[in-house]
Amino acid sequence: MEFGFTTAAYVVAAVLFILSLGGLSGQESAKRAVWYGIVGMGLAVLATLFGPGAGLWWLSAILIAGGGAIGWYVANKVEMTGMPQLVAAMHSLVGLAAVFVGFNAELVMNRIARLHHDGEHDALSALAGFAGRVAHKTPVEMGILQVEVFLGVFIGAVTFTGSVVAYGKLAGKLNSSATKLPGGHFLNAGAAGLSLVLLFVYMGTDSGWALSIMTLLALFIGYHLIMGIGGADMPVVVSMLNSYSGWAAAAIGFSLGNDLLIVVGALVGSSGAILSYIMCKAMNRSFISVILGGFGGPAGPAMEIDGEQVAIDADGVATALNEADNIIIIPGYGMAVAQAQQSVSELTRKLRAAGKNVRFAIHPVAGRLPGHMNVLLAEAKVPYDIVMEMDEINEDFPDTDVAIVIGSNDIVNPAAQEDPNSPIAGMPVLECWKAKQVFVSKRGQGTGYSGIENPLFYKENTRMFYGDAKASLDALLPKIS
Repeated sequence: MEFGFTTAAYVVAAVLFILSLGGLSGQESAKRAVWYGIVGMGLAVLATLFGPGAGLWWLSAILIAGGGAIGWYVANKVEMTGMPQLVAAMHSLVGLAAVFVGFNAELVMNRIARLHHDGEHDALSALAGFAGRVAHKTPVEMGILQVEVFLGVFIGAVTFTGSVVAYGKLAGKLNSSATKLPGGHFLNAGAAGLSLVLLFVYMGTDSGWALSIMTLLALFIGYHLIMGIGGADMPVVVSMLNSYSGWAAAAIGFSLGNDLLIVVGALVGSSGAILSYIMCKAMNRSFISVILGGFGGPAGPAMEIDGEQVAIDADGVATALNEADNIIIIPGYGMAVAQAQQSVSELTRKLRAAGKNVRFAIHPVAGRLPGHMNVLLAEAKVPYDIVMEMDEINEDFPDTDVAIVIGSNDIVNPAAQEDPNSPIAGMPVLECWKAKQVFVSKRGQGTGYSGIENPLFYKENTRMFYGDAKASLDALLPKIS
């Protein structure tokens, strides 16, 4: 009866997770999709607690209450600007959980091996849950379980340290530039090759030391892979780590014989991989190079930039906007930092009320998280139909009177097309410099998070609207007629 309830609940939860992923593909259905995921996860936890092999109720209750309290606190404390690093931190916990579950499975297998060796048949018969299933496995099935545990721990360890490094880069606690040890790719390949050798040692000797050494190697690989990726490519890294965490969960699901964990892990792993591939195409990156790490660095000396940055005040920007007919706004992470989305929404409302054609241009990797800008604009109630993807709007810049760049750098950087030595060479960008006038809202003359200089700021038709984005836009709003 318990097993039947658990199986049925897992099927319903899996359907809810699929509906949740499908709903997240559209802004209108995203809120409903989130609730599908919440209900599905709640049902999955409940079914697991009341399923076969459940026990230690008091400990489960304490852990669930503690985790829920921490989640509630974090959800209320973290702003949208901190969401990318929060996602990276959550991925690290998934990886760490996979490592712990894998080592726990190793301890259970060792315990059962000792019982078999000592002929403790009564003790073996009394085992329940995961231990009970392991006790009745054939030697071939035990070999398969060892491979599942090994893979789960390996992927989990890579995900853990990789996510910690990604968190550090996104939070500004680590240098955002690509950093590798001498012979970086050979070190990664050597560690991966030695891990493969250790898999055969582990299967042939049942030695926990082989699993432990592999874990250390995997922790190094995760650290070194992500350290070798530049800040300009961190949105892809977040998506890639999301995929890794899914595959880690799926591998552990096979180890535990948990069908729902397998399904959910496969959903997360495949969707993260597909999103990473889409983002790589948007950035003109090789998917293989993303997986291997070590991209995002310069190929040679950067092209020299002529000219100077010319500043403009709110009166000058207002005059140009009042005279313009076609306006494109390009938001970036600087808008999120300044929490300027509400001011941007109000500016849009006033311009549209004056009969202007206002649209938003969204680059696939704008911000530091896939869909970051879309979420901010939806939060500020910007109409969905004027929020356009790069491929939909890029050809319209030559017919645009004013392009407003708010806190963006790499996604509007002409060096991607003009400088073959640029770290973002070949990356498709929003060609806003083709507009008649370009205004860039920016705090100062720095190069920003990725550290890449932008020739757009020095072009003749570009004016720099210096200052905090929200304060600058608030000063601009009363001047729009």
